[in-house]
Amino acid sequence: MVRRSVVVAVLAGMLVVAAAGAAWFEPAWAQRSGAAQQETSVDVELVLAVDISYSMDPDELALQREGYAQALVSAEFLNVLRQGIHGRIAVTYFEWAGATEQRVVVPWRVVEGPESAGSVANDILQAPIRRAARTSISGALLFGMKLFDVNPNRGMRRVIDVSGDGANNSGQFVTIARDEVLSRGITINGLPIMLKRPSYATMDIELLDDYYEDCVIGGPGSFVIPVKEREKFVEAIRTKLVLEIAALPAEPRVMKASAANPRVPCTIGERLWQERWGN
Repeated sequence: MVRRSVVVAVLAGMLVVAAAGAAWFEPAWAQRSGAAQQETSVDVELVLAVDISYSMDPDELALQREGYAQALVSAEFLNVLRQGIHGRIAVTYFEWAGATEQRVVVPWRVVEGPESAGSVANDILQAPIRRAARTSISGALLFGMKLFDVNPNRGMRRVIDVSGDGANNSGQFVTIARDEVLSRGITINGLPIMLKRPSYATMDIELLDDYYEDCVIGGPGSFVIPVKEREKFVEAIRTKLVLEIAALPAEPRVMKASAANPRVPCTIGERLWQERWGN
């Protein structure tokens, strides 16, 4: 998975590999009937799931939106987009916090060039910034999974791109939600935001990147790109979107922890919440 120097090398060879048609994997739709395959109209169905919990300060929320907007109109993203089999993707953007707190900001749209990418980016930037209580990564994953059911565009791959600055502390356990999403053939990638020193007041955790690796992401080619410096935020989001669209093969995943013994307990968020609030 990506959380290492391989990003630089991957980006250098990105256009060559993408132009080869991403033939390294067998997409989920390959098992469908011929009629179903004909419905495939985009390279990727991409759900952008963005954290707006109270642990994110207003500056971070604005920076997060700016990062996604800039990434969508960047030359790197548009170049990779053109190299796809269809040369277009379907994308939707929603914000999340607690278990029942999800709101679609940009419904499903097809991005196939600078104009459509700019339109999505503008809608992201223009929506009112808001915050909400709790952190339910599981709720975000399950909500994102259901969004694929209402997408009129069929893709070769389906990806949920989830960003956040804390561990799951609301709703279903994150591993249960993750496994349900993965069972549908959906890949989950992560953008853990680690800009601030962990604080008990906001129930931040150390090693949020390890938590995302062991407890949140999964599926073919899944990866994590942590953001640890504010000035690297836009670059990290751009890199993640480019890798997702290019469908590049990731390095073989070396499982550093078993499901029963992750490096960071997958219920750490729930435990911290209970210790502080008692419920």
